[in-house]
Amino acid sequence: MSADALASWRQEFPTVEDCTYLVSHSLGAMPRRAADSLQEYADTWSRRGVRAWHEGWWELGRRTGDLLAPILGVAPGTITMHQNVTVAMGIVASCFRYDGQRRKIVLTELEFPTNMYLFEGFARYGAEIVYVEPGGSIKNDLGKLLDAIDERTVLVPLSLVLFRSSYIQDARAVIEKAHRVGAHVILDVYQAAGTVPLDIASLGADFAVGGSVKWLCGGPGAGYLYVRPDLARTLEPTLVGWAGHAEPFAFKTGPIVYAEGAERFQSGTPNIPALYAVRAGYEIVGDIGVAAIREKSLRLTRRIIDHAVRAGYVLNTPLEDGERGGAVILDVPHAEAVSKDLLRRDIIIDYRPGAGIRMAPHFYNNEDDIDDAMKVLDDVIAVGEKHGW
Repeated sequence: MSADALASWRQEFPTVEDCTYLVSHSLGAMPRRAADSLQEYADTWSRRGVRAWHEGWWELGRRTGDLLAPILGVAPGTITMHQNVTVAMGIVASCFRYDGQRRKIVLTELEFPTNMYLFEGFARYGAEIVYVEPGGSIKNDLGKLLDAIDERTVLVPLSLVLFRSSYIQDARAVIEKAHRVGAHVILDVYQAAGTVPLDIASLGADFAVGGSVKWLCGGPGAGYLYVRPDLARTLEPTLVGWAGHAEPFAFKTGPIVYAEGAERFQSGTPNIPALYAVRAGYEIVGDIGVAAIREKSLRLTRRIIDHAVRAGYVLNTPLEDGERGGAVILDVPHAEAVSKDLLRRDIIIDYRPGAGIRMAPHFYNNEDDIDDAMKVLDDVIAVGEKHGW
């Protein structure tokens, strides 16, 4: 095994002691210290009760967003925390009207389905939902996507890393085209944050959304929304709650008076337990640095790819390092059945229709994990072929 500067972090994640955990693209392993944070939440609620709101809970979302800001490459004070990406995108979509000439929402067919479900709902308000056909199963046709964005476009929701293939899209080209015609881009960085270095501010993205479940090792219930600061001052979301009011504890009735900056995109009562849980993962990723995580990720995913090529397995993921996120997708015969057998043997992966078996090593994995998983995969396929599936 090669020298591994991140090997010491493995002991922070109990899950990897009992299985070969290669599913961080779906649910990152829980850090030990997350349990301490959740116990702190329980103790605070137990001892302080309602006083906890004015002793730190109310500001917890802002502080949590500031922990995440350097990982995303944005300024402090520009991130609000929400339940999930659907809520965050819904807030963005509610900032715009769809009854005029500029009413197109342009998506690709390789987007995560929840993004489609949400924006399809805005068709009832006049939005025109336009889907761009992909350039195959792995990536989109960038030319077709750019051509679809025109002066009638209001929003372009775009996954930086595609969930089916782990392909890294050319977000800069999309953002530049959108801005030339007056459209806005919502960059979904769910499959990137924590494993691919990000500088969202320099990209000029209007919005960025994501969640903490995957590479950030923060667990469910802690989605996030970034809004470009100069744009934030001009927008008035209609999906808004009392936490987005300029004076939430004045309990004024009638139309909202929006808070300044990012706070105007808040909704209702914050998800305090999730904000406690997520802190450990953000801190660890920040301490390690995404650049170091990326270097190890590329090395481990390359090990999977090299084995797959030697074995003759179909790869539905980019072979070039610069085009690949943190996961590798293998399309082997009877992939769904194979995935179930792998899970029974404690090789923790997942399967997606139309893609294949997704494997995703993270900084707490090592080369032995990869070799173990690939050996078991070879054995499962060999047995299946021997018995005719």
